[in-house]
Amino acid sequence: MKDLKLPITIEPNKSAQRRLECDGYFALSGLERLLAVSEKAGEQVNVKVNFGIDAEKLVFISGKASTKINLTCQRCNEPFEQALKVSFIFSPVKDEESAEHLPSHYDAVVVDENGEVNLRELVEDELMLNIPLIPKHDLKDCSADADTSWGKLPDTLEKPNPFDVLKNLK
Repeated sequence: MKDLKLPITIEPNKSAQRRLECDGYFALSGLERLLAVSEKAGEQVNVKVNFGIDAEKLVFISGKASTKINLTCQRCNEPFEQALKVSFIFSPVKDEESAEHLPSHYDAVVVDENGEVNLRELVEDELMLNIPLIPKHDLKDCSADADTSWGKLPDTLEKPNPFDVLKNLK
């Protein structure tokens, strides 16, 4: 599928047997959590998803997603555009206990009672994890004063070492 609106939920086991490849998008209006943290966002999230079965007979969902959102710079309080690009690889499981037995290169995604995965929530979760904890412009693009230091410590500490007293106890 090319440039299609992707389904919200999908059955990974059937899709993996068909080795389905989806190249499409989700409308950003359906990603409420992502919209809640952004000032303004583009119209869609571009997503490419592949379903397959690996050598260990495990079903996997791999893909990439990208979009652009506006965040507020924490230095100057001005909005700026942030590109979000993520890659992911999941293996569907029935419950949390099954997730413990997956190889370390897979993240687990729990299927619902119908054996489906909410693909839109999966992509939204990955994009949310990619948002910087402290959004800010590049220093050259920021209107805030660049002379301020951000977390630099002095080379030497002026305080005496409290353990120097122990040297005199011999």
